[in-house]
Amino acid sequence: MMSISRRKFIDCILRFLIYICSTFSVLLLLGIIGYVLIRGISAVNITFLTSVTSVLKGTVGIAGNIVNTLLIILITMIIATPIGVGSAIYLNEYARPGRVVTAIEYATETLTGIPSIIFGLFGMMFFGEKLGLGYSLLTGSLTLILMVLPLITRNTQEALKTVPSSYRNGAIGLGSGKWHMIRTILLPSAMPGIITGAILAIGRIVGESAALLFTAGSAKLLPKGISGFLAKPFQSGGTLTIQMYLSATSEGDFETAFGIAVVLLIIVLAINLATKALTKRFDVTRKE
Repeated sequence: MMSISRRKFIDCILRFLIYICSTFSVLLLLGIIGYVLIRGISAVNITFLTSVTSVLKGTVGIAGNIVNTLLIILITMIIATPIGVGSAIYLNEYARPGRVVTAIEYATETLTGIPSIIFGLFGMMFFGEKLGLGYSLLTGSLTLILMVLPLITRNTQEALKTVPSSYRNGAIGLGSGKWHMIRTILLPSAMPGIITGAILAIGRIVGESAALLFTAGSAKLLPKGISGFLAKPFQSGGTLTIQMYLSATSEGDFETAFGIAVVLLIIVLAINLATKALTKRFDVTRKE
């Protein structure tokens, strides 16, 4: 038997190592953020955010890339969210446990681990070549749907599993129908987890570059008028991450690349803050 003094000594050592690891993680994060801010904050201004790069006008801007990023997020999430949530509801509430459910869950887990560049190659050949969509935001969005769908499905499944069985049994016992119970009891209770999964999917979309290089292209022009916005999904368009990659490699413009990195950091921070705020807002178990 280990003596009490030795246990306390080992606990102290482990606690010290945990604190060291935690401190290192925080310092590493602050170091990366600080370095990016120092290198790129000088490039971020109103002109940089509201204009496009033009040699004739002598401007450097990412407004077109911001619009492309927002359009890809919008198209992807409008299609992927209802499919992912609906799939999770079926797997968790309707499907009987067995080989089919196991196979579907295994497929979603496998899709989560596939490198994004493989998705990009598939999207380019299937959506771009076979379906004739070419290099376009729609091709990129359809490819990203395949990438984030497993993430949304699995997060929604886990959120539904956290809802106590007594909620289901109580609703059914009071005469509620299956779908009514899901709509009024399960989904509101699982909403924080569902929102978290959706916002994590948005984070992956914002940070994706490899798949979009093969599918969405790299154009950075702003659409003109309402007709231009309506036609934009069928045209080539580079997101912020694509432009950052091109600025740092083929163009050799590291100032612009770090400026885009600052914008991306702000977006990621906003996403994390929105996740916490929405989770608290829709948490029906939280006491006022």
